[in-house]
Amino acid sequence: MDKEVWIGLLIPFAGTALGSACVFLMKKQLGDRVQRALTGFASGVMIAASIWSLLIPAMEQTEDMGKWAFLPAFIGFWAGILFLLLLDTIIPHLHMNTDKAEGPRSKLKKTTMMVLAVTLHNIPDGIYYKK
Repeated sequence: MDKEVWIGLLIPFAGTALGSACVFLMKKQLGDRVQRALTGFASGVMIAASIWSLLIPAMEQTEDMGKWAFLPAFIGFWAGILFLLLLDTIIPHLHMNTDKAEGPRSKLKKTTMMVLAVTLHNIPDGIYYKK
């Protein structure tokens, strides 16, 4: 494999490893303000990534449509939101600091719900394909 391929593989691996290492390094319960700040930071990173890596390139791919170049990205954006809202109502899931599942009643274990959450989180990664 080329050096660039290895670097391309190691960068996301390092980010994931560093992020997950925080679980082992932060043994005490974090304060509410710190948890909210970290959640806000993660949200900001996800929004920035979706805009710069998905929405803007989607609009650039349809530049030949002129002033309507935003429309396919706009429709896809809202279709994705509605799809996730639908999945939120039909898949049982837990929120932070709760033991009662939200969504339809089920006897799924916490680990099964976590696997479903990770799968749901990765659906957009599988859909997005760049040539």
